[in-house]
This record gives sequence, C-alpha cells and structure tokens, in this order.
Amino acid sequence: MAFPSIYTAETTTALAARIDSLTKETPALWGKMNVGQMLSHCCVPYQQILGENTDKPGKIMKWILKTFLKNSMVNEVSYKPNLPTGPTFIRVNQEFDVDAEKAKLKTYIQQIQELGPEQLAAKPSLSLGMITPQEWNNLLYKHIDHHLRQFGV
Repeated sequence: MAFPSIYTAETTTALAARIDSLTKETPALWGKMNVGQMLSHCCVPYQQILGENTDKPGKIMKWILKTFLKNSMVNEVSYKPNLPTGPTFIRVNQEFDVDAEKAKLKTYIQQIQELGPEQLAAKPSLSLGMITPQEWNNLLYKHIDHHLRQFGV
C-alpha cells in the first residue's frame, strides 16, 4: 500500500495535526524514548537532508545499509516496533522541550514538502546515497508515521 505523499500540503497538515496531539505525558506503546526524545529523533533525517547534521555512518556500515537494509527502509511496508537505530538518531538519556521539538519537526516537514520531489531526489541520503523521490517519500513518511504510532497518534 502506498504511503501518503510528503510532497502535498494535505499530508503535511495531517502530520502536523498528529504531532500537535502529543503532550509531554503521552505514553509510548513501545520503546525507550519519551515524547521529547522521539520528536528530536524524528528531526534527524530532515536535519541531514538540509545539511544541519552531517553525521554519516562509517564506510562498512553504509555498505551494509545500502546492500542489505535499503529495500526495507524505502519500501512500502511499515516499520515494526523496537527496531534498532543508528548512533546519530539515539536520544535516550537526553531531555528535550516537547513544544520546541514539535515546532522544529513541523517546520522540517513543511520545508521538505516545499522542496518537492525533484529537489529532494537531487540530495543524497547520508546512509543510502542517491534515492528516488518515491524512496525518499517512503523513507521519511514511514519513519515519522512509525514514531507517531509509537505514541498512539
């Protein structure tokens, strides 16, 4: 099943509404992160795309990601709970202001929508290299959807 398009205002608005429904007290249905940590974690891919975070996996890890994990990262199958994450994305043992992280994440989502599929596809993923507009859509949408579902929204 195809994911909603991150390139449309409708998807951006729907994601923003889901993000806005979170509170500091919203409990996780799985995993170790609280809401602030999850929101900060979800900002990382956007920060990488926009050049604000340039942490790359090492050469061996990048090869493993591209060779063995890329398809599962960019396909149209939702992530399962409790998957491992890369060091750049780990936010456990840190505290974040929920309202500030909500605002940042919504801004990033809006910026990617405005960037559009062609410009986004011209930017390499730090982990996967060049990917198509559809692969970017799947990667970004299913990541944020996974974590919003983690908190029941």
